[in-house]
Amino acid sequence: MGVLSTTSEYGLLGVRDVDFRLDRYRPSPDLAELVERHWVVSWALPPGRGASVTLLPHPCVNVVLDRGMLAVAGVGRERFTYTYTGEGRVFGTKFRPGAFLPFLGRPVSALTDVTLPAAHLWGPPAVALAASMTGPVPELVARMEAFLRERWPEPDPQVAVVGRIVGALLHDREVTRVEDIVERFGIPARTLQRLFGRYVGVSPKWVLRRYRLHEAAARLAEERDRPWAEVAAELGYFDQSHFIRDFGAAIGLTPVAYAQACRRREEPVSA
Repeated sequence: MGVLSTTSEYGLLGVRDVDFRLDRYRPSPDLAELVERHWVVSWALPPGRGASVTLLPHPCVNVVLDRGMLAVAGVGRERFTYTYTGEGRVFGTKFRPGAFLPFLGRPVSALTDVTLPAAHLWGPPAVALAASMTGPVPELVARMEAFLRERWPEPDPQVAVVGRIVGALLHDREVTRVEDIVERFGIPARTLQRLFGRYVGVSPKWVLRRYRLHEAAARLAEERDRPWAEVAAELGYFDQSHFIRDFGAAIGLTPVAYAQACRRREEPVSA
């Protein structure tokens, strides 16, 4: 039996058929306890043309190779837009929520909203790894996994605890409040807050809200004629004004405006 996923495949905002490709790769079984997946975004645009994509990040640390530079990206609390031109690709390794602390050796909250050169954590070997990361994607995955195996940390039982809690936040629709987690796992609320601050870098309430907003954005993009209030209720938002406020803060548009923007994006362009 595989390890339960702790992140979804949502997060790209307002896009379906786009001019870039996103591929995901499972980690080797011996790394799956800490690594959620590897991913590659690639694109090839005509000369003189630029494009962009907006993402709403997961509560995860990623190690990212972009333009020859290897960086460690902490949990991003805000959406961000990546602009690209020409031809290129970005390779990343996404760690499970809470699973990067054993590599970091200090609270992951130190990385929240921060991206730093991987050499700050791993020194010259990280620079050498970046220089070697060329060629087919399977070779990139193999080199990254070999690098991680050489630095594999001692087991930390708290990582598994965080993983089980995050899995419930992601998959269980009966979990609509942090209090539901407190009751289910028998962890005092303040202990839970400290655990997430140290291992995940954001609060359990933030994780729950982010996962529900990921799904709300995906449903509104795919089912644009469906009443947004119905989507909100299915995801545990029983206060419509609360949903509108959370959605607008995270996405930058109201639910109605977002669905309309997704519809316009797919309309054919007249010659």
